[in-house]
Amino acid sequence: MEFSNNKSFRMLHLFERLNRGEKLIKDNLANEYDVSPKTIQRDLDDLRAYLSESHCFENEIAIRYSKSENAYSLVRIEREWMTNEEALALCKILLESRAFRKEELSRLIEKLVMQIAPEDKKVAQEMIRNEVFNYVPPQHGKPLLAPIWKLSQHIFRREIISFDYVRQDGKKSHRTMKPVSILFSEFYFYCLAFECDGKADYPIIFRIDRMSDIHPTGETFTVPYAKQFKDGEFRKRIQFMYMGELRRVTFEYTGVLEAMLDKVPTAKVIADNNGIYTITAESYGDGIRMWLGAQGDKVQNIR
Repeated sequence: MEFSNNKSFRMLHLFERLNRGEKLIKDNLANEYDVSPKTIQRDLDDLRAYLSESHCFENEIAIRYSKSENAYSLVRIEREWMTNEEALALCKILLESRAFRKEELSRLIEKLVMQIAPEDKKVAQEMIRNEVFNYVPPQHGKPLLAPIWKLSQHIFRREIISFDYVRQDGKKSHRTMKPVSILFSEFYFYCLAFECDGKADYPIIFRIDRMSDIHPTGETFTVPYAKQFKDGEFRKRIQFMYMGELRRVTFEYTGVLEAMLDKVPTAKVIADNNGIYTITAESYGDGIRMWLGAQGDKVQNIR
């Protein structure tokens, strides 16, 4: 392609190379494109002006010159780029969650890595390559990204939904509910929804991978401001994904206190007798009692 007499082609080619992460030296570019260094400087200045004024790139990317390298490169504003550390941490969380089937997990990680500055991508890719290869997906094998987004839209629009559901014991049912939130806990995504009759004060939990044929009924619902569902507060009290009335439990604990307080967000230490902690906590349903009962001798006197 003839670049010396076609400024538009030359500038597009320069931008493509910068966008790939190349570091460009002005004198080398002048030789490659058979133009003067001043022409290359004007091209780069014009690209800089376009990036600074363009609505598409405003405050996102810029062409910077490094004196030490005598080269130009394309950089993004730090808040728009993910650092190597940030991307690696998020990739590790995704891998450890084991929430998605492998195809979805791979796409998510690939897109995360694409947000990293070019010079850091290889490091992140090498750090997670083996874990991605050996990733063990959940047994249900269902795609989740699409239904999670679909349910989020219904929740945002306060739409009553209808769906088919298969319980763990294989029993099938057809439900019509008011969805209010989506939560994640220990490998699974859950949809929390209230019965349409409004009798229960707490929502019912449905595993999203067991829901199918989700569609709006055409009806919407409203929630008075004073009774609006508060995801964060509710999340603290449903750590074990069992539903039922809100209950308060008190127990004695002799294990690692930090681990207990992290596991049960509503837990509060009300007494400390030489390492024997008396703890109180709130939780919906009997899930917390079942979990405490499985902690062996570290938990005593549950009441």
